[in-house]
Amino acid sequence: MNKELLTKHCYVNSSALKLRLISNLIRGKNTLKALEILKYNSKKSSNLIKKVLKTAISNFKNYNINTNINYLYIKKIFINEGSRSKRILPRAKGKIDYILKRTSHINIVLSDN
Repeated sequence: MNKELLTKHCYVNSSALKLRLISNLIRGKNTLKALEILKYNSKKSSNLIKKVLKTAISNFKNYNINTNINYLYIKKIFINEGSRSKRILPRAKGKIDYILKRTSHINIVLSDN
């Protein structure tokens, strides 16, 4: 029987573009192989995605007791843009520049084969 589980992490303090670079590396892969890829990647986003993936694996174990986690794979992983916080940076002659602090949402769907 094909079981699926969706895990979300909302309002991650990183832009969606940076997270998508890492999520494209692990899409469709086995979860153990994906954790290995994320372990040896030096970007901050890989650490954020690794935490969500570990949570998803743990949730899958809790909800589906009879399944073997060695056969889990990442069916879908998608990154959505979250809200943006606007910050002001003072400039010369009384002008201002805006800094956008971007957030994003990580969604991972795990499935067993």
